[in-house]
Amino acid sequence: MYFKKITLLFFLIFAALGYSQTLSLKEAIKTGLENYGSIKAKNNYTNASRETLKQSKRDYLPNLNLSAQQDYGTINGQNGALYGFNGLGTASSGPALPDQNWNSAFGALYLVNMNWDFFTFGKAKEKINLAKMDVRTKETDLKQEMFQQEIRISAAYLNLLASQRLLISQQKNLSRAEVFKRTAAARVKNGLLAGVDSTLATAEVSKAKIALNLARNFVKEQNNKLVDLMGVAPQDFTADTLFVNNIPKALLLAEKTTDSLHPLLQLYKTRIDYSNQQAKLYKRFYYPTMTAFGVLQTRASGFQSDYITDQTAFTRNYWDGVNPDRTNYLVGIGISWNLTTPFRMSKQVSAQKFVSQALQEEYNQADRELKSQLNFADDKIKITLDNYAEAPIQVDAAKKAYLQKSTLYKNGLTDLTDLTQIMYTLNRAEIDRDITNNNVWQSYLLKVAATGNFDLFINEF
Repeated sequence: MYFKKITLLFFLIFAALGYSQTLSLKEAIKTGLENYGSIKAKNNYTNASRETLKQSKRDYLPNLNLSAQQDYGTINGQNGALYGFNGLGTASSGPALPDQNWNSAFGALYLVNMNWDFFTFGKAKEKINLAKMDVRTKETDLKQEMFQQEIRISAAYLNLLASQRLLISQQKNLSRAEVFKRTAAARVKNGLLAGVDSTLATAEVSKAKIALNLARNFVKEQNNKLVDLMGVAPQDFTADTLFVNNIPKALLLAEKTTDSLHPLLQLYKTRIDYSNQQAKLYKRFYYPTMTAFGVLQTRASGFQSDYITDQTAFTRNYWDGVNPDRTNYLVGIGISWNLTTPFRMSKQVSAQKFVSQALQEEYNQADRELKSQLNFADDKIKITLDNYAEAPIQVDAAKKAYLQKSTLYKNGLTDLTDLTQIMYTLNRAEIDRDITNNNVWQSYLLKVAATGNFDLFINEF
């Protein structure tokens, strides 16, 4: 008899759910963390910030420029002031002759230039620190997104499991209704019952079929939500029934949850630190910059040294024009300091301090909300545990009542209305049992979401 019940149960499960892939919670979470779009995006943002950190460290290296140019043109000069506004103008140099001429020759300039801001009063260091803080911010943002995704997938998984358990309960309910439809039809045919019983039994079967179809639709909705969170192609999953007969061990042992900072609060904290670091960097712009520089320059020209007195002393030969014959070098150090910069940057520092204060308020608000959620979760756990203890009592009582009523109905001692009512009571009790068990896990997941340590939940398996 026991073997027949097990066989029937498996038949009901496969009939209700069809042939679909059994999926464990750990597999669902692993797949979701690997495939979900926002996690992939934030992982790339994190990698980008790491590269930016490397670039900020290399910014301290000196600038070393190599330049070479070869030209052909005239060298008419003119006395007068000139400013190369926006880089416009030429650098031709020659005597200021009384008349324009079109004598032209080749010329060349070969240049090596080096400049190095070797002492910036902390600007380079604070810029590197800011880049490091940006990496930390991106990493905590990624960690927070992964934590939230773990919670979302777990909740969707539990919802799918609950919907599949409800589907099995509705399948059982339909099977009971069909059995009594056949019983009622046989008794009506033999004249033992009025024809209305057969009609009422048919109505109950139709009602059970509608409830079953609604349950199937609910399963499909929950399955699709899980598929979306996992970032996989549409497919049907069967949730692991490990959750059905167990509750979290941590609730029975009353273990302490965690003392670590919630990922959301870690994110707000790093944003505050990043904002404070920006203010430090802005303050460094109050100070000057010391620069070392050096130049090695070689020039060539087709115009000869006595061209100022003899305008025929030039050649249009290319090699003579670009072959270098004059070299100069220059080395030195300098300091540059824009005295108005502190007046401008002081307001930027003040603005950044307000940003830090705003982020601190967001941190405080998030902290209050998490504490409120944790308190709510503890209360919800107590209620769901009480319901979990009562659910088997309700199911056992409903089964006994159903057995009594069905026996009385078969013997003509009660009517179908009473039997229908007790069938509904049994169906409701079975649904309540499945829901209360699932609600224990959901309430514990809510507490884990408030504490910020997902290991407390996943280590249950």
